[in-house]
Amino acid sequence: MSLLTPTRIPVGFALARDRVTPNLETEKHSFRRFSSIPDSKSSLWLLAAKFGPAMLSKSPIVLEAEGLGTKTFHGRVVVLVDRHTASAAEMIVAFVRENKLGTIVGEPTAGRLLSATSVNVGEGYRLALPTGAYYTWKGSVLEGTPIEPDQLVEFDWRERRGGMDAQLKRAIEFLEGGSLAQAS
Repeated sequence: MSLLTPTRIPVGFALARDRVTPNLETEKHSFRRFSSIPDSKSSLWLLAAKFGPAMLSKSPIVLEAEGLGTKTFHGRVVVLVDRHTASAAEMIVAFVRENKLGTIVGEPTAGRLLSATSVNVGEGYRLALPTGAYYTWKGSVLEGTPIEPDQLVEFDWRERRGGMDAQLKRAIEFLEGGSLAQAS
């Protein structure tokens, strides 16, 4: 799918494991879609009216990118990741990977992304209970599956403490026109 024309691009959806069926590829096209953020807070009640029933019934909601057409930065995006890249950040990295929107530099991500419900257990603590898995539009489950970078650049805390960030340096070299494979 090309980003050259304004097209809404499915990102992914969360689904309780007991709702996974052999027909999921077909069924996912009927899920409600969340495709844009309202321009003002006063419009938020429209979102509640539209998605409230689906949330109460725990029906899947597909996240969609707005697909706003060609931008000057297309083809010049580097996403920095490391072992602490988790949750919604992994959703973004997976979207970049699946749609070939940028180059991923750094370490493998954490592989931690579950839909969860949390309950107050007292003394300021909450207990998070997994309720479903997040699926990318192309069917990948991110929980337990770290995303490998296009260019592996290990984080070294000693270098970082000395003011050197090898991952950022590699990304800048790439954006300035160098090849990731040749960057040091």
